[in-house]
Amino acid sequence: MKILAGNGNPDLAQAIAAYLEIPLTKAAVRRFADEEIFVEIDENVRGEDVFVVQPTAAPANDNLMELLICIDALKRASARRITAVVPYFGYARQDRKPGPRTPISAKLVANLITTAGANRVLSLDLHAGQIQGFFDIPTDNLFAAPVMAADITARMGVEELMVVSPDVGGVVRARALAKRLGNAPLAIVDKRRERPGESEVMNIIGDVRGRRCILVDDIVDSAGTLCNAAAALLEAGAASATAYVSHGVLSGGAVARVDGSALSELVVTDSIAATAAVKAAQKIRRITIAPLLAEAMRRTAEESSVSSLFD
Repeated sequence: MKILAGNGNPDLAQAIAAYLEIPLTKAAVRRFADEEIFVEIDENVRGEDVFVVQPTAAPANDNLMELLICIDALKRASARRITAVVPYFGYARQDRKPGPRTPISAKLVANLITTAGANRVLSLDLHAGQIQGFFDIPTDNLFAAPVMAADITARMGVEELMVVSPDVGGVVRARALAKRLGNAPLAIVDKRRERPGESEVMNIIGDVRGRRCILVDDIVDSAGTLCNAAAALLEAGAASATAYVSHGVLSGGAVARVDGSALSELVVTDSIAATAAVKAAQKIRRITIAPLLAEAMRRTAEESSVSSLFD
């Protein structure tokens, strides 16, 4: 197997390669003066099982185009199988039509990756499980819950914990984490979103008094929902509120919002490369998913079970 790293998150690709004890494939990914992307593979990949590690986070369009061109370059170099490893799948929130005459962009991106020549896709905590069905090629959706559960247990123990979903749509994800934490009790934040990017907490479903609450979500973007939820939990009598999120998009003033919020800590994975602001944040900590992705890649190459990772 070979691992090709795009520019989307080179540190994660390097950590995966180090875990697998495989050097990254030599390649040049650069831009012409007009910002066109050019990819050149600098070693033989004919007949190889190649994994392209490239999340499509900001700048989403550049990283997506780079992924597509990498796949095309490998296909034309006669790679035997190409797996797109997309830890963070951009456009995933556009997985349905929210109104008339709007696109389903997640399906479009799935078509682009397939048409470019990918044979498989490996991702982490897709925003909606049905996105797997958007692809006409095998797609493995990994879960960060085991990594989060291990970190929570090591740092906080399981006494007086309560897992909280910041909205009704995330209940299944929260329940899965609660099960890994010794069947911890579950609460739900009922919120009403007046307009995109803003949220208003309405009610807490469940008794959180005296509990150390763990908010769990797949994406934190503006962080408004998490910060409002944390404030509502403390107002309802919770002892503390900590958030664990798979993908730290953290756009705009999100980092400052988190640092000034009632959250004790926001923990995100390294599925998205950290900005300087994230690295300097007081309340944001990152945990790595490199071993999880690396093990899934190894099992894919060996044609063994990936789902058994989560048993």
